[in-house]
Amino acid sequence: MYAPERRQEILRLARAAGSVDVVALADRFQVTSETVRRDLKALDRSGLLRRVHGGAIPAGRLDFEPDLGEREAAAADEKDRIALAALAELPDGGSVVLDAGSTVARLAAVIPVEIALTVVTHALPVAARLAAHTGIDLHLVGGRVRHRTRAAVDAWALRAYVEIRADVLFLAADGFTAEGGLTTPDLAEAAVKRAAMGAARRVVLLADSAKAGQEHFARFGSFADVHLLITDTGLAPADKAAIEAAGTEVELV
Repeated sequence: MYAPERRQEILRLARAAGSVDVVALADRFQVTSETVRRDLKALDRSGLLRRVHGGAIPAGRLDFEPDLGEREAAAADEKDRIALAALAELPDGGSVVLDAGSTVARLAAVIPVEIALTVVTHALPVAARLAAHTGIDLHLVGGRVRHRTRAAVDAWALRAYVEIRADVLFLAADGFTAEGGLTTPDLAEAAVKRAAMGAARRVVLLADSAKAGQEHFARFGSFADVHLLITDTGLAPADKAAIEAAGTEVELV
């Protein structure tokens, strides 16, 4: 296959899947990783792809934000395993902040009925799942609600997180890299996530491995701010090592 044909196929794959990975492409086309990187660089220069850590995404997708239904459906099995593993981090009788995110919402859905817990959240789907839980003292943070994520943002939400100090924050991110940190498409949501990180003594990031290498417009933290990442076994060994080198414990489930 000639380079122009290979690049056209790479572009088709990226548009179909939402992203492409250097290692997988090298294996698919039986070429070196360096050859694939040159292809991605050429497509990036042409404005057809945007290079990210470990691969590329279609141009214009750095700010792409799927709606709630798409988030819930993506990587469902992995998110279920992550949520179940996160139960071990719940402080019985303590206090937690639950961020807005589909994996965090899955954690909310599996919290045992016998647990006693104070929960603070700015995510309407999380609050709806916990409202009938008799063992939970639920505090709903207010603010402007973003329709795409059903999360409260802006000044009201930011002020609320200044006033608390929880035991654990269960955090969500749309993308993460060891070098670039944690990102999300929206600046207002990033600000609330940053405030929530400052409101907890321990930060646990719940994110499936598909988010590794993804970078979005708004950065809200680094792995120096995260105590534990719970993710699935799809995380590349190199990414795991880099995150651990940044000081974060990584649990693969």
